[in-house]
Amino acid sequence: MTVANSVSMSQSIAGRYAQAVFDIVKEEGGLDDLARQTQDLGAALAESRELRDMISSPIYTRDQQSRAISALAEKMQLSTTLSNTVRLMAQNRRLFVLPQLVDKLQALIAEARGEITADVTSAIALSDEQQQRLTQALTEKSGKTVKLNTRVDEGLIGGMIVKLGSQMIDSSVRSKLASLQNVMKEVG
Repeated sequence: MTVANSVSMSQSIAGRYAQAVFDIVKEEGGLDDLARQTQDLGAALAESRELRDMISSPIYTRDQQSRAISALAEKMQLSTTLSNTVRLMAQNRRLFVLPQLVDKLQALIAEARGEITADVTSAIALSDEQQQRLTQALTEKSGKTVKLNTRVDEGLIGGMIVKLGSQMIDSSVRSKLASLQNVMKEVG
């Protein structure tokens, strides 16, 4: 099995679990709670190396994973639907797709709310006013509610890169210098 097939399979597994959770919770009217819980679960995965190791390492038994994920679900006060789903994933040795499940759930919730996430990479941290102006401009452009996912990359030298859906706007000084370098190579 190639890496591409493995990633595709993981996405497929996560997508089925996510769609099932989303459909049940939406029918129950709990999308806001699911959004919060999904965000908290994503943050826990990002912050805890031990959690990432536990869900992906084959050295943990099915029982150990089930007990650990049950304790986590209880501590995080996850909904019954989400708790049961992660427990089922543990029983089926599918916890390794938990990060993809979180991503898929966030995408489904955002779509249901008419939201889109813009990934913004800037050379320096954006002020609150800059974030508000950028959010407003992107909302007008897309016609959807825009949430910003910002990060700083000092290697850009200046400017920013904005990814909104399938569109990318690169106004960084680094890319402009690279373009200038290419033009100079063609002339020289």
